[in-house]
Amino acid sequence: FGVDLDPGTEIQPLIGSKEGILHITLAFVNPGDGVLVPNPGYPTYTSVSRLAEAKVHYYNLTEENGWEPDFDELEHMPLDGVKLMWVNYPHMPTGKVATRALFERLVDFGRRHGIVVVNDNPYSFILHEQQLSILAVNGARDFAIEMNSMSKSHNMAGWRMGMVASNAQFINWILKVKSNIDSGQFRPMMLAAVKALQCGDDWYESINRVYRRRRMIAEQIMTAMGCVFDPAQRGLFLWGKIASHEPDAATVADRVLDRARVFVVPGFIFGTNGERYIRLSLCATEEKLAQALKRIKDMNNE
Repeated sequence: FGVDLDPGTEIQPLIGSKEGILHITLAFVNPGDGVLVPNPGYPTYTSVSRLAEAKVHYYNLTEENGWEPDFDELEHMPLDGVKLMWVNYPHMPTGKVATRALFERLVDFGRRHGIVVVNDNPYSFILHEQQLSILAVNGARDFAIEMNSMSKSHNMAGWRMGMVASNAQFINWILKVKSNIDSGQFRPMMLAAVKALQCGDDWYESINRVYRRRRMIAEQIMTAMGCVFDPAQRGLFLWGKIASHEPDAATVADRVLDRARVFVVPGFIFGTNGERYIRLSLCATEEKLAQALKRIKDMNNE
């Protein structure tokens, strides 16, 4: 990522990055404070904010705007009392990849409004050749936090190995919350994670070859369902827009489940801006994806 950090004060291991969403929220947000949450986005940003009795303010991500925040719209939102802004690039569910220019605008926005910007970054190594951290932006460490997870990048889902990075003060505040909730990860698993982090480029390329083969089948599934998609998207999922004649994504998902016995995720789960989209997961094996494709094609031929 090209970011120099002090491992003793600017990086904190997490028992999976998902717990980091809670720890960060409790460290920076009091009841009644505001939190900016992307629509569409990871539902846990909303649920944890509500758990902390914060006010959730959704900001729009749309296909027309390249799945990036509309900064003019952000400037006109009720920002008084907003303490935290969640961003997630490469983005789930859309697969949008951030540019350095986008991260620079986010850091500038956070600086001007006194809002801590948190980039949740677990998909940076999946089908993505150029990893980028928001902390690489000049001055970002004063207003930005970044999380990462080994669940996706190193096939370690269930091991619960994640990390959060920022300036020493922010990490100290997060650690104050975390140390009152748990006593740290099992040490042998942490040592295994250290070993995994030493994997070379050949290993990452071997994993991405698997994901590319799965992605090719997933693209065929999208086409068979009448969906269109952006081939430039990255990460562990494929996001597609349903045909114009379809009433909504839930109807498509229900039909495919009922008639083809294949489960696809309707985009409304991630927010109202996902109502005309479907998400496919690349976690399934090539064999299962191929079987799903065959079932949907058979359904279309009935």
